[in-house]
Amino acid sequence: MDAVLLARFAAVPPRGKILDLCSGNGVIPLLLTTRTKAAIDAVEIQPRLADMARRSIAANELEDRIAVYEGDLRDFHKKIGQGIYDVVTVNPPYMPAGTGDQNENEHFAMARHERNGTLNDIVAACARLVRTGGRVAMVHRPSRLVEILETMRKWKLEPKRMRFVHPSSDSEANMVLIEAARDGKPELRMLPPLIVYNEQRVYNEELMQIYYGDRTGKPAGTEGDGQ
Repeated sequence: MDAVLLARFAAVPPRGKILDLCSGNGVIPLLLTTRTKAAIDAVEIQPRLADMARRSIAANELEDRIAVYEGDLRDFHKKIGQGIYDVVTVNPPYMPAGTGDQNENEHFAMARHERNGTLNDIVAACARLVRTGGRVAMVHRPSRLVEILETMRKWKLEPKRMRFVHPSSDSEANMVLIEAARDGKPELRMLPPLIVYNEQRVYNEELMQIYYGDRTGKPAGTEGDGQ
């Protein structure tokens, strides 16, 4: 769900260049193609996930829209250049290295723990790759919110929009969506909370629209408003 919500939350241009870091199996780039005609690059360090992304892209006949790069996001600016993307999206590992279950599957551990770069490394990569005035959109855990905001400002990414995601109306937030502008002026909008389940424990209407589109069959988010 975090990838789906981030792909819906990010404000994307109708055209231009978009980058997805920590791309995994490529779900965010695939979803973004329903909202924009922009060229999309994806970076993933795990070979088998990068391969899964390429196969999914080919199965959807989107090779002309999405390019997958297998490698370390910390070095990607050396390959592609700095400040060339209009938007950068990132769904990073949520947990610092050395925390949580240390006996889990190696591939899951790399996706969940900061084994290939700290939060600071990831935010720094976003800052190097996005253009001045461009946007960086991230999904993360509320427990690290202070650290996230401090790190973004350190790298001249000014938080502009934020939205908390709650499993239900009476539960704490378990996700936070944040969008920042490169070299932006201080001004943060707190959007209404997104409540996943209603009292009947089924998806609320907004989640239904995000997953299935409106009743006309049009995918949600195709207008590109970033809300």
